[in-house]
Amino acid sequence: MTGSLLERIQSGYNKLEELAKDLPGYKGYKDKEVRREADKLVRMQVARGFQEQRRRLNSIVVKLVSAGRLRLVMTLDRALMRMDLLADRVKLASYGYAGLFDAIKIREPELDALYSFDAALLDGVSKVRGLVDAVAAAESDDDVTQAGEELLSALEEINETFSKRQDVLLESSSV
Repeated sequence: MTGSLLERIQSGYNKLEELAKDLPGYKGYKDKEVRREADKLVRMQVARGFQEQRRRLNSIVVKLVSAGRLRLVMTLDRALMRMDLLADRVKLASYGYAGLFDAIKIREPELDALYSFDAALLDGVSKVRGLVDAVAAAESDDDVTQAGEELLSALEEINETFSKRQDVLLESSSV
């Protein structure tokens, strides 16, 4: 996926960018900008995925409340809050920019690592989608509770994994 999105962005270069890419210093700058843009696009897609699953789960919670099954809502409500947090963290995460005089310099390998890290979050969205499907399909109170706890556990795991993303930036500062 890394190559395909980067290639799509690069194929969209206009004539001026095509000419300028051969200027000394510009090519490296432009390559970094393309990597940052690709990372940002992936993160926005991941955030939208979590927000979509949050909307689905919220509609399930509304149905449970309407049916008077309030006891089941607590775990699902915590999962809703965790999804909100995760979507916001993904949207607002650092995108690997470092200016000329910044203390932390981000190079192409670190940008590629950030992109790969964020692209892997798409698997997390798929996992959450499957777990929300399981909550929706659960019929008994015990099944809803179990599916909700599995969803909450997966969201906490994804959130912890996402916390490790910052290590990529910190490692680049120690070099």
